[in-house]
Amino acid sequence: MNGSTQVQTKRVTKLCNSKEIVTINGMYPGPVIYAQEDDRVIVRVTNLSPHNASIHWHGVRQRLSCWFDGPSYITQCPIQSGQTFTYEFTLVQQKGTFFWHAHVSWLRATVYGALIVYPKPTVPYPFPYPFEEHIIILGEYWLRDVLQIEQAVLASGGGPPIADSYTINGHPGPNYNCSANDVYKIDVVPGKTYLLRLINAGMNTENFFGIAGHKLTIVEADAEYTKPFTTDKVMLGPGGTVNVLVTANRPISRYSMAVGPYMSARNVPFQNITSVAYFQYLGATPNSVSLPAMLPSFNDNLAVKTVMDGLRGLNTSSVPKVIDENLFVTIGLNVQKCNRKNPNQTCQGPNGGIFAASMNNISFIRPNASLLEAYYRDNTGYFTDDFPGAPLKLYDFVNGAPNNIPNDTNAKNGTRVFVLEYGTRVQLILQDTGTVSTENHPIHLHGYSFYVVGYGSGNYNPDIANFNLVDPPYMNTIGVPVGGWAAIRFTADNPGAWFMHCHLEIHLSWGLSVVFIVKNGQGPLETLPHPPADYPRC
Repeated sequence: MNGSTQVQTKRVTKLCNSKEIVTINGMYPGPVIYAQEDDRVIVRVTNLSPHNASIHWHGVRQRLSCWFDGPSYITQCPIQSGQTFTYEFTLVQQKGTFFWHAHVSWLRATVYGALIVYPKPTVPYPFPYPFEEHIIILGEYWLRDVLQIEQAVLASGGGPPIADSYTINGHPGPNYNCSANDVYKIDVVPGKTYLLRLINAGMNTENFFGIAGHKLTIVEADAEYTKPFTTDKVMLGPGGTVNVLVTANRPISRYSMAVGPYMSARNVPFQNITSVAYFQYLGATPNSVSLPAMLPSFNDNLAVKTVMDGLRGLNTSSVPKVIDENLFVTIGLNVQKCNRKNPNQTCQGPNGGIFAASMNNISFIRPNASLLEAYYRDNTGYFTDDFPGAPLKLYDFVNGAPNNIPNDTNAKNGTRVFVLEYGTRVQLILQDTGTVSTENHPIHLHGYSFYVVGYGSGNYNPDIANFNLVDPPYMNTIGVPVGGWAAIRFTADNPGAWFMHCHLEIHLSWGLSVVFIVKNGQGPLETLPHPPADYPRC
């Protein structure tokens, strides 16, 4: 697959207002990229916008192609205005629903699109072939300029404003102002089965999705097949993709496809108006009332756990049974002490502090150059390799902070990485913390998929934790349970610098991330090649 794209601004009118947004090729959502397993993908990106840009290919493992992974200041400098960079990678043994999105500042709010990778022609789906396939991308829309929002939030030290609407394929739906006709619709034939490729490209909210009166059968999660599991709703955090089969087996009518919030944190404002699209049977009257979808309440943790419990991997022959490196990483928010000149304006976090977020109490500071290039060229001064493999302080992670906010929750700032030898079999325990509030965090690992071998509530206790080493799901983004933990396993067999971060954009802005450096192995098939000739400069 070979193509050229342009990052450019476009004026759109939504929610009674017009504004300029950044797009790819003037499309919102952006163009769908179709490919086939093992295809070589070449995309030439020219930045005609006034902003820095880069594209991340979410879920693509980038085998020996870390230079093209896309997160700004991690694997590349951003593509500056007027510059061009060509992304080139092979979809090695990968197929399913992926997506691409901007990975610099908050451009991801409008710069995203689907990447659909089909099996080879002779390889069938492991489920009944659908009558049709449809892509459903969940998003969030702001009336204000998203880049200005990010700058204002970081300057304030407080929390972000809520989105003005949720969207389905860019459409808010009829529940919002001036949006009665800004609605996405699927026309369905009674009796037929449809494959819906669900993608959550949202920014700061996790979402429930359901279709009024219809069951959803999950057959894929994060571009890996699962054993079929039927439910009436799914929860997708930002960065998550799920394929579901839906059979049009209800009376002829118009049914709501609804997207609403899942907000597990305490005292956090969020958009509570549901976005609706139509699942409309052929033969239904055009002006028929749509039957409403019943979504769980915004804080229904059990609904999330029930779906997670039902996910079982289909192809799980390579689950690491022996572990070489056992890591324990706490995730969550922090409050830093106010040391700014105008505290009334710039220290609007809890108790007059400044919001931050961290892993093992270290807030990641992105360097001002490509971390991958600094590592590759052995340039010192851009990062240190002392990210701790366990928390520096042990305490009751879920139920209590070490002391009172903001005294002891100050995260250390730094560009710290964790180095893994090639071939290391890694177990990583991700532990939610209640320092500010417990919360479900969608944690995404670049360059790898991982087996989710366990999860639970409370503080992780290896003596009582239940692990599934038989058929765990193979994912690239895991919602770490609110007030709980998740255990993932992977083999570090892809050299490069790989970002791991919370996919809630505000948490990434606050530093909830880390970089794993995986060293080269032996020979060319285990060694990161040279950077490309058109590699962007900072």
